[in-house]
Amino acid sequence: MELCDLISQNPAQFADKLTWLCNRCPQPESLLTGSPRVSHSQINAILAVSRFLSTTLEHNDNRPKSLILAFFRSIPMSFNPSFWPQSFSTDSIASFFTDFLAYVSKSAELDPDFSEDVAGFTGEVVMAAIGNNAGENLTSSSTSRVFLIALTENFVPILPEDGEKLITCLLDQFNVPVQVPSSPSERIGMNSGTSSSQSSPLSNNVNKHNSSHDANSEISSMVNDLSHISVSSSSASTTAVVNGSGVTWKSGLESTGVGFDGGGGLSKQQVASFEEESAEGLEKEEIAYKLIGHVLDRVKIDNKLLELVRFIAKKQLQSLSAFLKIRKRDYNEQGQLLKARVNAKLSVYQAAARMKVQSLASLDVDGKTSKRLVLETLALLIDAAEACLLSVWRKLKNCEELFSSLLGGIAQIAVTRGGQPMRVLLIRLKPLVLTTCAQADTWGGSQGAMFETVMKTSCQIIESGWTKDRAPVDTFISGLASSIRERIDYDEQVDKQKQGVPAVQLNAIRLLADLTVAVNKSEVVDMILPLFIESLEEGDASTPGLLRLRLLDAVSRIAGLGFEKSYRETVVLMTRSYLSKLSSVGSAESKTLAPEATTERVETLPAGFLLIASELKKHEITGRSGADFLGPLLSAVAEICSDFDPTVNAEPSLLKLFRNLWFYVALFGLAPPIQKIQQPTKSVSTTLNSVGSMGTIALQAVGGPYMWNAQWSSAVQRIAQGTPPLVVSSVKWLEDELELNALHNPGSRRGSGNEKAALTQRSALSASLGGRVDVAAMSTISGVKATYLLAVAFLEIIRFSSNGGILNGGASLSASRSAFSCVFEYLKTPNLMPAVFNCLMAIVHRAFEAAVIWLEDRITETGNEANVRESTLFSHACFLIKSMSQREEHIRDISVNLLTQLRDKFPQVLWNSSCLDSLLFSVHNNSPSAVINDPALKASVRSLYQKIVREWISISLSYAPCTSQGLLQEKLCKANTWQRTQPTTDVVSLLTEIRIGHSKNDWTGIRTANIPAVMAAAAAASGANLNVMEAFNLEVLSTGIVSATVKCNHAGEIAGMRRLYNSIGGFQSSGAPTGFGSGLQRLITGAFSQPTQAEDDSFNEMLLNKIVLLLQQSVSIAEKGGEVDKSQFRDTCSQAAAFLLSNLASESKSNVEGFAQLLRLLCWCPAYISTPDSMETGVFIWTWLVSAAPQLGSLVLAELVDAWLWTIDTKRGLFAHEVKYSGPAAKLRPLLAPGEPESLPEIDPVEQIMAHKIWVGFLIDRFEVVRHNSVEQLLLLGRLLQGTTKSPWNFSRHPAATGTFFTIMLLGLKFCSCHSQGNLQNFKTGLQLLEDRIYRACLGWFAFEPEWFDVNNVNFSVSEARSLSIFVHYISNDGQSDARGRGHENGTYLVDMNNQCHPVWGQMENYAAGREKRKQLLMMLCQHEADRLDVWAQPTNSKENTSRAKISSEKWIEYARTAFSVDPRIALCLVSRFPTNSNLKAEVTQLVQSHILDLRCIPEALPYFVTPTAVDEDSVLLQQLPHWAACSITQALEFLTPAYKGHPRVMAYVLRVLESYPPERVTFFMPQLVQSLRYDDGRLVEGYLLRATQRSDIFAHILIWHLQGETFPSESGKEVASGKNASFQALLPAVRQHIIDGFTTKALNLFEREFEFFDKVTSISGVLYPLSKEERRAGIRRELEKIELVGEDLYLPTAPSKLVRGIRVDSGIPLQSAAKVPIMVTFNVVDRFGDQNYVKPQACIFKVGDDCRQDVLALQVIALLRDIFEAVGLNLYLFPYGVLPTGPERGIIEVVPNTRSRSQMGETTDGGLYEIFQQDYGPVGSPSFEAARENFIISSAGYAVASLLLQPKDRHNGNLLFDDSGRLVHIDFGFILETSPGGNMRFESAHFKLSHEMTQLLDPSGVMKSETWSQFVRLCVKGYLAARRYMDGIINTVMLMLDSGLPCFSRGDPIGNLRKRFHPEMSEREAANFMIRVCTDAYNKWTTAGYDLIQYIQQGIEK
Repeated sequence: MELCDLISQNPAQFADKLTWLCNRCPQPESLLTGSPRVSHSQINAILAVSRFLSTTLEHNDNRPKSLILAFFRSIPMSFNPSFWPQSFSTDSIASFFTDFLAYVSKSAELDPDFSEDVAGFTGEVVMAAIGNNAGENLTSSSTSRVFLIALTENFVPILPEDGEKLITCLLDQFNVPVQVPSSPSERIGMNSGTSSSQSSPLSNNVNKHNSSHDANSEISSMVNDLSHISVSSSSASTTAVVNGSGVTWKSGLESTGVGFDGGGGLSKQQVASFEEESAEGLEKEEIAYKLIGHVLDRVKIDNKLLELVRFIAKKQLQSLSAFLKIRKRDYNEQGQLLKARVNAKLSVYQAAARMKVQSLASLDVDGKTSKRLVLETLALLIDAAEACLLSVWRKLKNCEELFSSLLGGIAQIAVTRGGQPMRVLLIRLKPLVLTTCAQADTWGGSQGAMFETVMKTSCQIIESGWTKDRAPVDTFISGLASSIRERIDYDEQVDKQKQGVPAVQLNAIRLLADLTVAVNKSEVVDMILPLFIESLEEGDASTPGLLRLRLLDAVSRIAGLGFEKSYRETVVLMTRSYLSKLSSVGSAESKTLAPEATTERVETLPAGFLLIASELKKHEITGRSGADFLGPLLSAVAEICSDFDPTVNAEPSLLKLFRNLWFYVALFGLAPPIQKIQQPTKSVSTTLNSVGSMGTIALQAVGGPYMWNAQWSSAVQRIAQGTPPLVVSSVKWLEDELELNALHNPGSRRGSGNEKAALTQRSALSASLGGRVDVAAMSTISGVKATYLLAVAFLEIIRFSSNGGILNGGASLSASRSAFSCVFEYLKTPNLMPAVFNCLMAIVHRAFEAAVIWLEDRITETGNEANVRESTLFSHACFLIKSMSQREEHIRDISVNLLTQLRDKFPQVLWNSSCLDSLLFSVHNNSPSAVINDPALKASVRSLYQKIVREWISISLSYAPCTSQGLLQEKLCKANTWQRTQPTTDVVSLLTEIRIGHSKNDWTGIRTANIPAVMAAAAAASGANLNVMEAFNLEVLSTGIVSATVKCNHAGEIAGMRRLYNSIGGFQSSGAPTGFGSGLQRLITGAFSQPTQAEDDSFNEMLLNKIVLLLQQSVSIAEKGGEVDKSQFRDTCSQAAAFLLSNLASESKSNVEGFAQLLRLLCWCPAYISTPDSMETGVFIWTWLVSAAPQLGSLVLAELVDAWLWTIDTKRGLFAHEVKYSGPAAKLRPLLAPGEPESLPEIDPVEQIMAHKIWVGFLIDRFEVVRHNSVEQLLLLGRLLQGTTKSPWNFSRHPAATGTFFTIMLLGLKFCSCHSQGNLQNFKTGLQLLEDRIYRACLGWFAFEPEWFDVNNVNFSVSEARSLSIFVHYISNDGQSDARGRGHENGTYLVDMNNQCHPVWGQMENYAAGREKRKQLLMMLCQHEADRLDVWAQPTNSKENTSRAKISSEKWIEYARTAFSVDPRIALCLVSRFPTNSNLKAEVTQLVQSHILDLRCIPEALPYFVTPTAVDEDSVLLQQLPHWAACSITQALEFLTPAYKGHPRVMAYVLRVLESYPPERVTFFMPQLVQSLRYDDGRLVEGYLLRATQRSDIFAHILIWHLQGETFPSESGKEVASGKNASFQALLPAVRQHIIDGFTTKALNLFEREFEFFDKVTSISGVLYPLSKEERRAGIRRELEKIELVGEDLYLPTAPSKLVRGIRVDSGIPLQSAAKVPIMVTFNVVDRFGDQNYVKPQACIFKVGDDCRQDVLALQVIALLRDIFEAVGLNLYLFPYGVLPTGPERGIIEVVPNTRSRSQMGETTDGGLYEIFQQDYGPVGSPSFEAARENFIISSAGYAVASLLLQPKDRHNGNLLFDDSGRLVHIDFGFILETSPGGNMRFESAHFKLSHEMTQLLDPSGVMKSETWSQFVRLCVKGYLAARRYMDGIINTVMLMLDSGLPCFSRGDPIGNLRKRFHPEMSEREAANFMIRVCTDAYNKWTTAGYDLIQYIQQGIEK
């Protein structure tokens, strides 16, 4: 078809294409064959050629005509089914014939020659079709039928003779009912009784025809004839006055008693006769009548045949009334069958009516017979019209079309004939019009087709008669006008409520207004308007009501015609009415006014004013300027728009009015300036005036200066809110531009003036667009278009700047009320000029800027204003989201652009439920049909939505993962409850593959969700069964679906319980049956389906009590120290949450306190229980509550804040600041840390800290959600932070709390940053103070020594390091922004604080400078701590951080002074963090010594003034020692060394420290105390020891054994020391004797029994020495049997806690040794403090001839390391077995239980450790094997650290033990520190033994790449780092033994080398890397294997 149209435009140019088309048509010769057949392409070609002929006038090629004629002639052939393609349906054939005949008919109109050719074949073709349609072949007849139907729609020319034949054939073939009139009188006469009764469907009386006709009474006779023939006088009204004086408005139905469905029915025979007509027969009748009508239009036929046609039409119309009177119930058929029959019959009548009218065309105008026929026809048509109007079928479309045809025929006759028929018609037309108006169902927004038809017909007749015969027209109009004054007698009804205004009056008013406007003549206005105004001022319409509203609307329309008098009168009337309505607003009387009064004020009158305003430029009325007249009307127009919904499709006329109004606003300068719009990016050249201050761009009027005032400005803003978009279709630009030109320049209908004026308009437009579009780029925009665009800019920018861009239309703010819906309408216009499009895009962006400014200006609002602001924001966001599914790509693009900007500026939209709804469900629910029907577009839209959804969800998750997941779960619940798969599928597809966790997330950079605490809370909120302490990576969708299902299930449980409770009679009302029987009855009857409020309250109370009880039980279990069942607690809380949410919508006031208690319990229970599991449940429940019911957000947060403050008061978790909760420091008291020993806490503090960590994560999540839009919740968080930071000492100092502490501090700093957002601007001072408290607390964290802690969880350490790194990153960035944005602010705050006492920092000189110093100090400390924790988290990451800037010595000094000013302990700890920084240490030393009086309570300050130098100088500072706090024992031991020379003050302090601790604690260091006697010149230590023995018998015994162990003659060759040693040896027996002498009798008895018992066991060794090896075991047994156990209070000397209950005499075993025979004896022992009935064996070795003191020292260090590892939480294994020297070269050694040496293991197998482990523990990979391997790893790592420090040698396989769990234990420490076997040849060069067989277990890969090897190295590194922290204590322990004569001190510098092995000069990372190198070096070192080989060869020790 496109090709055809192209050819028709230029036939000569495309002649070849036309030939190609003709060749594709069926050729004439092929159509002449017996059975022609056409193809699809031929059919299309025929249509194309026929279309070509219908559109082309001039063409020389005759071939197209011949082809069309040949095909037209062959149409009879097409009635054969074989003619068409096989797949060609009947519908396709019908469509083809319709198009083909339409083209042929149009071609015939264009070409007379072609018309004659077609006419020659038409008769033949149609006759063939008629004959075929009457045949019995159904297939062929269907084809001919559709041809005939198509022919009725598009008839073609026909010859006159063929026309008559055709009519005759039609009447014959189609069985048209024909009753030939028997006489001319019968043919002409129309007034017989039969005809009268049939033609009057509502008549009850048959009127006889009066035959008198004289010239004087012709008109009267005609009227009488018409009244006799018709029934209008009886059917339409009770009385009809011919002259139009009046009509009473009773329906004819009332007077006749005939109803639509009752009364006066026809006989059954008549009904049966109608039902006998077949549908096929009716269709043929319709076809026949239509074809006859077409023939009558085309040709003139014989009069007799014409009379016959008229007669047939007459009979049909006469039967119409009877047909329409049949009641529905009289028919046998009903429903759709009956409706189809009626529709078919009505179609026949419509065709007959048309045929009747057409049959009059050939009548003479002046003939008497012709007049009678015309009158007869008018009567028939009017009667038929009345019958349609009053029929029960009047609402059928066919009935409406029949009515329209009847009135159309009437109008045609009246207009054509005029004269007397016109007068008669107007008399009959008035009752018909009023009857139409009287129909009740015509009142409403649309009066219906019949009303419109009556109005149209009346207009035609009036316009025709106005010039021909005006008198009857005036009478007709006056009669209609006066009818509105008629009153029904309803006013006269007494004591009855008045009925509404009759519809006839309302519709008549509208009809008259339409007629007046259509006629547009002043004379008509003068006839109608006075009556209307009189009614409004004095009549019934003077009071509010529908009648008044209708009249006001009518007068405003009439006034709009521009006739001056009517215009003035109307304006005066309406203005007065409007002012009176405004004055009554708000008064007491207004409350009693009818609703119509409000409608009049806010709708009708304003609409009239708008119409008046739209005509200002069309009609010069007032003689004043448009602005002068329009300005005062703006308030009235604003009232119009106050309730107008601009989103509703406005009528085109109304839209033009609005457009013109804003055109005037632009022309007259009535728009107010728009402030605070950003300046243009480039200058705009304009000659217009500038309004506003710098930084302001005002909207400029074309006409120059503003003429606005405040009242006008407000009115324009209100108008903007109700104005629909001023969209102008591109195809109507010409029309609209001409109209706008006319408004702009009434004297010109062309153009927009000169180019200078156009340039001015473009400049104004460019200025209004903020320079986004240059004036030069607008060259293609005409002046009028520029003004139009300027008006659009005015409107849209004012719309957004006035109230944020919310349109009128309802109380709720939704996406549909966003003004973006109007702005985007402009962009939908197709084919816009590029310049216009760019301007419209600029308008959109300007409008968006206005919206953003409006929102930002109201950020400080609270209460309802804040709610409005947020609702406005969310409405815009929702609309932009929905606009992403628009068909236009540029709209989708700008929607995404603006949405992204809005989301970035106002992040709260991310978590708004309605926005998320729109985002997830809009792609399915809001896609326009065009999108749904276009697969490619649909795919594009879905792809866009998926991208935006992923980005949206990822961003929301990155800031608030808890709330985001909660909302997504709610949306998944919502999608699930819809019971539709499509939305759920869409949501699933949009959310797939979105993940959060510790691995790679969907966002970059540091976000809130990167905070480990927030991530832990997110894991809890997900509902997944995750261990928040472990690393995780969850898929949001899958976990969301699971959690959503859980929530839905719990909600279903509550609903089910409620229903069951109500069904079984859970609620018993008085008088109601009780018991289960009644409940069963309720189940049967379904009475429970709608429970009463009382029943609900009863159920709520029952379930409430149950849930509260369960929650209270969980709390009780936790308080008693029990373990709360995680699953049960979670289920209970979930049920409680579902129960609470299910009652939110209830209006019941009962149980409010119960639900408040339930909410409180849900918030408090996790805090009471304080475990990670309970807090996980809490976060899940809290997230559920605030997501499902955002209104609970403040309540939940308030309870959480109270619970948080309660944990501070009760010192839980993060706030457990008591010493026993401080971690390693508390556990190592007093040996390695100062302070009294503390009992271990009953509750693991780490558990409670982890609970707080999850809690903090949730709080940060909520902060991110509410920080921008909820001041109330922000203030609650402020209360929490104030309570948290109230005291810097409230916090736990446990190292596991580091991450949690700095996370809550991070929340505090984030909160303080809110001051710049505006919503907390009124709290700047408080926020500044809070920030200072936070900085003080953070610095206070560094007032304690840096500690390590490990929970055997890699992720925990990583998260701790990550938490601190994020804190450092935040304060670092905050520091940069502070320097720029907050200096002035801080300066202003602190001007008055200089030289005053600050509530946080105390006395200060310059706050700003001090603040910056403290901040830099904090950043440095935090960075260092972050580096430390990073090493701990990733110990094997050997990469060192070299990016740290070097700190100058001056800066270190500044750090020291700043730290000391805040807290001296911070300065001390600063030195411990940087021990090799001499400048720092010197400065801190000076500060300590200068402020020594303030530091007495800080034992860590001792080394800064108690030094050997101070002792030598006898410093006055030592005078402070008597007042100094006690230090640790190891620190005190240092002061006992010779370097301190026994200074009296120092010694007094040391003894005071030792005496402050229980003797049992000091016993551990007995060897050191004994050695200190060497330097005890003042015998002070001796005095302490003697006093301690009085306090503890065990202390006394251990001391005596050690004194005995030290008693032996000095070695030869040591003359230098012999004198000192001799005095020491002489002192030992004396001290021993002093101790014994001081025993009480009881103590002496115990001493004698204890020592006698073990001396006897030890002496067995001497007895066995002479015996042979074979006799020794029997000898041991004999000797053991002699020993008697006296008393039950004897204990093992190596383990005083083990009481001896007997000796296993058969357990004695002699051992090999180079000295005397050692023996091993097993004792039965019980735990002194345990179950006395639980006896277990304990073997001990009794050595004689061996010095055990060196083993004691080594095991002391190992024991300290074990305590350190345990305190730090490291999973390292060491077994410091007991060793005690009991005399000279005598001692007792505990045997490690359940162990074998490696050499013993080698005696039973030839394999290595790897094979032995498999034999003992199962195959590799089995749980038992892997458990054993794990034990081997942790023990090997522990001894690797110990070996590195002690350097034990002689590590052959006899000295390596393995217990039955696979743990390694080192024994025999004869060679440590600087000594080694073989004359100190130090062959074993590795720091610890790691032989090949050991590496096989540690490293299955063999190349140090396995996970087990990495685990081993990690443990070694962590153990080494933990040991370094207590380096001084370990060194002091060893150093006091320096003069003991032990072999390990015999050579080199053992103490110096020991210190070097700690590498104090190294950073933590450097130390870790050192330990890694140590492990690598020891890996299968050849010297280790070589030493094992030597031992095997020399000693026979298995290797």
